[in-house]
Parts: sequence; structure tokens; C-alpha cells
Amino acid sequence: MTTSPSAVLAAFASQLRYEDIPAPVLRRAEDLLLDTLASILAGANARPVQIMAGYAQAMGPADGPAEILVNRRRSSPLFAAMVNAAAAHVVEQDDVHNGSVFHPAAVIFPPALAVSQALGLSGRDLLTAAVAGYEVGIRVGEFLGRSHYKIFHTTATVGTLAAAVTVGRLLGLDPERMLNALGSAGTQSAGLWEFLRDAADSKQLHTAHAAAAGITAAYLARDGFTGARQILEGPQGLAAGMSRDADPSRLTDRLGERWALAETSFKYHASCRHTHPAADALQALMRDNQLGAGDIASIEALVHQGALDVLGPVVNPATVHQSKFSMGTVLGLIALKGRAGLAEFDAALDDPAMATWRERTTMTLDPEVDQAYPQRWIGKVKVRTADGRELSARVDEPKGDPGNTLSRAEIEAKTLSLGQYAGAARPEELRELIDTVWNLAEQSRLGPLLAA
Repeated sequence: MTTSPSAVLAAFASQLRYEDIPAPVLRRAEDLLLDTLASILAGANARPVQIMAGYAQAMGPADGPAEILVNRRRSSPLFAAMVNAAAAHVVEQDDVHNGSVFHPAAVIFPPALAVSQALGLSGRDLLTAAVAGYEVGIRVGEFLGRSHYKIFHTTATVGTLAAAVTVGRLLGLDPERMLNALGSAGTQSAGLWEFLRDAADSKQLHTAHAAAAGITAAYLARDGFTGARQILEGPQGLAAGMSRDADPSRLTDRLGERWALAETSFKYHASCRHTHPAADALQALMRDNQLGAGDIASIEALVHQGALDVLGPVVNPATVHQSKFSMGTVLGLIALKGRAGLAEFDAALDDPAMATWRERTTMTLDPEVDQAYPQRWIGKVKVRTADGRELSARVDEPKGDPGNTLSRAEIEAKTLSLGQYAGAARPEELRELIDTVWNLAEQSRLGPLLAA
């Protein structure tokens, strides 16, 4: 039992030290943190996030050591992490790990920040805990496989365990208590894709719940609360109930040698990641063939099965958020505007032209694309032009992937853009935030990131 995959993961997370982590991985963690903080600020005024913030104000303490970035109030770590996690995932600009189809940042950095502030911990403590959360969470996502993602939102389910590991590392849990935290987190694991059919707000609840459940599991374990010892691989554990193709070898794959955090991608377009490969391919096709929107009669996106599962139900989006899961809307924005950013999506919902582009766009399962997924997200499109030509294009690494990543200058520009969206923060505040994150490892005690 002590050498079960769950126990090995718990021991790794418990014993990971800052000095064990390669410098490039730590710098990448800083990049991901800044990217996440920008996404939180961009989501601050979204209706579901405001509802979540109101809930925290009604049910949580009137003050506290942890920072709710969306309204600059203070609260307990649990409620601060809950609201910040909801905001991190709403504008579809937070990170993604391809192989696990998991958005780690939205469920790792909010609890990491909240607990670090509450305990007066250092920047190095936060970074170490976040890396532990990424390494464990990504491997659990890979373990659960493609069948899990078809029904379950991996960021919600795996997110509870990633958050618990992150907080457990900040609390200094020993391997036994970390294993208990995993057990308690896993038994709370939940999140279903059905919400997309109704344009429901559940996606924000998914990340909020994962962050809060992870905090709960870790703090309970600190005080001796026990959890299932084989919550992942046991006969009635997560894989048994939530997967048909679970691969236990993925759980401990080269722990401490392969740094999965470094494989994480940034999101360039403000939409579901499943739309990005086709969007990049369409951009390339229009550029290389000097096409304008008026030259395009129809678009066929050649996709993997995961894209069909998630995007297929979104036929006539009813909200801005749901439109980010509409391949026709995304490719229509690329064709008409050249980009699919926050402002473009805001204007697109009531634009009659978007209905036309949704009718012109189809998705087709492509064997090559599907076989490569989820390790590689290949983008392919075929375009029929108004004058009868058939053109095609492909991208093998979408913008934001590790081999086609964002530079720090691009991350700073993204931060300034997202942070000012809907007036969430002023440019001078954002520049101070950028400076704080780039110097995080030198911070001996983490305080508020923004003025109240």
C-alpha cells in the first residue's frame, strides 16, 4: 500500500523543495502565475463571478488575510480562493496542458495565493507548492484519459486534487497526511460538461469548488482527518467511477525528472482551447493566400473527437461565454476581425453576421488529428472560396504551445490588456503587479497584490 501510485504522488508533493526544481521550470511558473492573475482581473466583472463574490461576502468573514482580487476585499483563504478561481476561468484565457486536457492554473494559483497570504509565506513557498500541484494534477489528468474528459470537466475533477496538493505543500503536510488530503479531495471530485448545452454558469462553479474543496481537504488532513488511501487507482476510486481507459503508469511518470509544468500552454485566443488549432490554421491560410472574409464561402475544421464532444452541442450560443465554445463564431471572428479577443466576442453575440459564419462552418473528425490528440493539438482547415477554389492549411503547434510559446514581453502585453478589460485595474497597478511576479522568488512574505 505504501508504494501505491497515490502514495508515491503524495510523498513527492510532500517532499518537493524549491532547490529541487530547475530554474527554467520556476521561471515558467512565474509566467503562468502572471498570466493567471491577468485572467482573474479580466473576469472580475462577469456576472457569474459577481454572484460568487456576493456569496463569499454573505457566507464568509467580513475581513481576513487573503485577497479577493476581483473586488479587492479581504476574506478567509477558502472564500478568497473560491472567487479568484471562478474569475480565472471565465474569459477563456487561462493556461492548458495538452496531454491531460487540464487547465491547472485556475485551480492551483488561487488557493496557493490565498493560503500563502494567510500564513505569511514566501514567494518561493508559493512557487514550490504550485509546481507540486501542477506535477500531480497533470499526471492525474493523463491517468484518467480521454474517456473521462468526454463526460467530466477535467479541470473540475482533477482540480480538487491539484488544489489539495498545492495547499498541502504550503501547510507542510508529511507524506501520510498528504495522502489523506488526496483521499478527501478525490471523494469531492465533480464537474460535468452538460452545462454547455444550456449556457449555464457551472464552469465557474467548477473551478471555485475545486479550489475550495482542495483547501478543505488539506486543512482537514493537517488536523488528522483521514481519506481513502487509493482514491485514484482503488477498486472504487476515481478511475473506477470516471474512466474507461485509465493508465496507472501515467501517475508516476518520471516524477522529478519530467517537469510537466513546462509542457503547459498559454491561450492566445479568448476561446475554448479546442478551437485554437483551427483558428491558427485559418489565420495562416488567409495570410498565405491573401484572402479576405468576403472570399470565403465555407470552412471545414478537421478536428479530434474531444473537440466534437465539447463544441458539438453549441449550435446557437446564447451567451458570450457559450459563444467561446462555438467553432463557427471563433472562425468567423478570425475571418472578419483577424482575431478572437475579449472585445470581439463581446460584440459578436448580437452580430447577425456570426449566425452566417456558424452556418458556413462545419467540423469533421480527422484520423490524423484525432490520433495525435491529446499529446499534440494539430490544426487543419479546408476552405472553399467564393470563386470555387478549395484551399487547405495546417498548424502543428498552435500559438502558446511550448514550442510556439509566448515571450515574457508578450505575457506582459497580455497582462496589460486583460487587466484593463472592463476597468478591472489601472496600467500603473498592472506594471507593479508584473514587477512583483518577476521578483516573486525574492519576496520573503506575500502581502496584497493590489491596493484595497
